Amino acid sequence: MAAAVENGAACGGRVPRPTNPMVTPLLTDLYQFTMAYAYWKAGKHLDRAVFDLYFRKNPFGGEFTIFGGLEECIRLIANFKLTEVEIRFLQSAMPTCEDGFFEYLSSIDCSDVEVYAIPEGSVVFPKVPLMRIEGPVAVVQLLETPFLSLVNYASLVTTNAARHRLVAGKSKNLLEFGLRRAQGPDGGISASRYCYMGGFDATSNVAAGRLFGIPIRGTHSHAFVSSFMGLDEIIDRALTSSDGSNKCEDFVALVQNWLARIKDASSLRGTFGETNLSELAAFTSYALAFPNSFLALVDTYDVMKSGVPNFCAVALALNDMGYKAAGIRLDSGDLAYLSIETRKFFHEIEEEFGFVGFGKMNITASNDLNEETIDALNKQGHEVDAFGIGTYLVTCYAQAALGCVFKLVEINKQPRIKLSEDVTKVSIPCKKRCYRLYGKEGYPLVDIMTGEDEPGPKVGERLLCRHPFNESKRAYVVPQHVEELLKCYWPGTSSKLREELPSINEIRSRCMAHLDRMRPDHIRRLNPTPYKVSVTAKLYDFIHFLWLNEAPVGELQ
Repeated sequence: MAAAVENGAACGGRVPRPTNPMVTPLLTDLYQFTMAYAYWKAGKHLDRAVFDLYFRKNPFGGEFTIFGGLEECIRLIANFKLTEVEIRFLQSAMPTCEDGFFEYLSSIDCSDVEVYAIPEGSVVFPKVPLMRIEGPVAVVQLLETPFLSLVNYASLVTTNAARHRLVAGKSKNLLEFGLRRAQGPDGGISASRYCYMGGFDATSNVAAGRLFGIPIRGTHSHAFVSSFMGLDEIIDRALTSSDGSNKCEDFVALVQNWLARIKDASSLRGTFGETNLSELAAFTSYALAFPNSFLALVDTYDVMKSGVPNFCAVALALNDMGYKAAGIRLDSGDLAYLSIETRKFFHEIEEEFGFVGFGKMNITASNDLNEETIDALNKQGHEVDAFGIGTYLVTCYAQAALGCVFKLVEINKQPRIKLSEDVTKVSIPCKKRCYRLYGKEGYPLVDIMTGEDEPGPKVGERLLCRHPFNESKRAYVVPQHVEELLKCYWPGTSSKLREELPSINEIRSRCMAHLDRMRPDHIRRLNPTPYKVSVTAKLYDFIHFLWLNEAPVGELQ
């Protein structure tokens, strides 16, 4: 077999290298290799198989999902090759298997595999294949577990991020702060990547910033604030520094002067007394280090009696030096109340001292935020400009897994079906084409699956759409626009053109555009309207014919 990397280069476009060294052909379940051996032993390993990767239910009680993980799947198959070390390990783990099988494993790659997928970042729905994988059954079987691993969490956390974006609104900045609470370093890196795809603006994760080009943001912690003892400490240390102390002393004097003026201002008199001077020292020191991006964490001691006045004194001093502070972060307390009171304080500073724009100073809120708390803040009213979200976002606390599955739908051009007493687990057989039909208002109306050889839906032509398993659910649709969903991302030995993998920013833009295109009731938080997924009348008849043909007939005694 030709190497997969050579195949990728031959079909045009860049061939992606793996970003995670753990994603190798061994990142799979043992039973994939035992099945591969059984296929090989039976002489079936080269049979041409078609598998669908899809999910059965939207997560988080919603009615939409965002597809993530496609690029990582393509990276895997572009570099799929078992090394000698990996072959030796498999021989030790499967000592009863014949040597010829391991010779076969050492020869395989994904040059004869074809992958068709919905573009990453798209809004997707249950039952519709996210990916269709075609190729030798033993090879494609080895891809099942890694593909599911790469798609399940990616799609789940991207969807979670998109839901947070929807509840926060377009005007708010969303910052992902989840690395320290993620399920290990791999989980943290993946979370940062897919939260950005799902609509977040930046991450605190420096490694993710380097790997994926995601904007990185961060300020300081409570430990930084409490590590300072007073303003004298800053001046004393400046005296021993290489650049001298004049600038530091001048800035400290400005800060002290502004704090006195704020305290004496008629509109602010009596709102606070003596502020915490160690906090003031910390803010002063941080502003000296980052005069163009000074953002202070103001709740170490008391937000309104110390943190906010101290911040304002430092911000006004920075302004005198020709710089502009960035804002504050609230990490505890009643975020709605504190943000409103802080905004009032900022406006009073602007009016009192004529500092144009000070009232619009950025207010960031964190402290274990999630969809529900942001929704509650919206209902209460608040003045928060940006939300820093961590634990509930990256761990997908509201739902542990998406539940994608990987099902055989055709082998050697013969359709296959998986039956179950639970009708939601019955698979939709045969190689299919998938379309999204749009109505007069521009919203998607329904996704429809057809057999591969069926003619596709046409604009302006009336079409019967049927629920795959419920005969009473059916409707006619006259589409105003038709979009075919599955694109070729790995053509194998076919002559089809390969879609280029988009950048992370292009994927993020697609996600936002798709959400904008959805009908609002499909994506609302509470009681969303289910989106319709259907099959053509011809495919419906074939599903039920095959179902009856494969199901055993009982006998009454």
